[in-house]
Amino acid sequence: MFLTISATGTPDRPATDLGFLLHKHPDRIRVENLTHGVARVLYPEASAELCTAALLLEVDPVALVRRGKGKGRGGAPDSALAQYVNDRPYAASSLLAVALSAVFKSALRGVCAARPELVEQPLPLRIEVPVLPAHGGPELVGKLFAPLGWTVTAEAIALDEQFPAWGDSRYVRLVLEGELTLAQALRHLYVLLPVLDDAKHYWVAPDEVDKLLRAGDGWLAEHPEHKLITSRYLSRRWSLTREAMERLELARLAEADDTEVEEIDNAVDEDADTEEKPVPLAVLRREAILDVLRDSGAGRVLDLGCGQGQLVQALLKDVRFTEIVGVDVSMRALTIAARRLKLERMGERQADRVRLFQSSLAYTDKRLKGYDAAVLSEVVEHVDLERLPALEYAVFGSARPRTVLVTTPNVEYNVRWETLPAGHARHGDHRFEWTREEFRAWAGAVAERHGYGVEFRPVGLDDPEVGPPTQMAVFRLVESPNSESPNSESPNNESPNNESPSNESPSNENPKGVRAA
Repeated sequence: MFLTISATGTPDRPATDLGFLLHKHPDRIRVENLTHGVARVLYPEASAELCTAALLLEVDPVALVRRGKGKGRGGAPDSALAQYVNDRPYAASSLLAVALSAVFKSALRGVCAARPELVEQPLPLRIEVPVLPAHGGPELVGKLFAPLGWTVTAEAIALDEQFPAWGDSRYVRLVLEGELTLAQALRHLYVLLPVLDDAKHYWVAPDEVDKLLRAGDGWLAEHPEHKLITSRYLSRRWSLTREAMERLELARLAEADDTEVEEIDNAVDEDADTEEKPVPLAVLRREAILDVLRDSGAGRVLDLGCGQGQLVQALLKDVRFTEIVGVDVSMRALTIAARRLKLERMGERQADRVRLFQSSLAYTDKRLKGYDAAVLSEVVEHVDLERLPALEYAVFGSARPRTVLVTTPNVEYNVRWETLPAGHARHGDHRFEWTREEFRAWAGAVAERHGYGVEFRPVGLDDPEVGPPTQMAVFRLVESPNSESPNSESPNNESPNNESPSNESPSNENPKGVRAA
């Protein structure tokens, strides 16, 4: 899919000023990787009389299916009914709107450091969108763009030119002409393209209200179709639409009274921190882990792959956990964890509850036996797939705690991270990221081999289409803790005397502040 933005020039104001405003040089092709494809900006023509910038978006239809099935709440019927063959790569939609905001970020905000005087100057613009889904037809296209100062040409595209009796499709060829600032033009497109398509490719979260009001500043509140625009942009989510409408009404009242919104909406003391801030996923993950550990009645807990000690620190705050052991293969991470926990200055009673030591989960280690629970939080995805059987045996076959918690990213949810390029993992060290089905298959097989039962829990917002950002498996031993794993054999990962080599080497001295086992 693509669109073009053209500006005509005069002897006093060359058309190539458009390049300054877009922050894209006419002699270069700009390439930017996005979540669902690749965006390119090029200039088919760049002269003093006429300058045309084209935004070409190549959409990967397979990525749309694998990373969210190409639709958000109330997604396009094309994506729902024909996942791999649909109009998303060819028709302007929220995909193109997101590309606009990513590629022309500064222009959308009305920022031009090189030529700031150009920002507020209206330009004679012509915008063309060859294929635009228009739920409501050419008539609605005119109702949305004409009140904003555009001369609108919306030609319906026939279903098949060879069979005129079939009539018109729901697509139009759109041409907009008018004298507006470039920032105004881009904001109109950013909001109205997904409104006309009546769908979004990503989940509509509460922050979409802020995005809508930022892009609609100065025009949306007075638009005769502001209710329709707001409802469709927010995918008809009633609570979000109501919030947006209330804030638009405040903006309208403020403009009528020639005052600031804050002076009208002054019922809340700005000095009081009453705003509910989103809870980071890492915090939600730790809270979910702590809830399961408390419910299990565990007193002695292993944090396998403890990293910098955040979970160990949280466990220490609860006196129900009488012994906490942090294990990691990285001595640097253990040193940072010791510093975080202030082990050197910790009181004797508290210090008796915690230990940190180095060990690799690729080997069995007798020191890991006999504990009530073990946690592998965001660990397995850092292990090469061919080494997972060794980790599996070391934890479930040899150590055999009564409860094991495993959390790992849900790759299906990655589509909701708009800033994550398509095909990229959340972290550079991730060897893989599993879908919910893949994780359940692995966890089920592990439980069956080693005599555990397993249940699954979401961590974070459980998206109805792509699931939660983090998935958790809770394993519970169904046999005697002293019994050997019935259906598994050691994958030759036992070190001499059944201890990890890293724990026996004299050169591996504990860093200052790290308590040895």
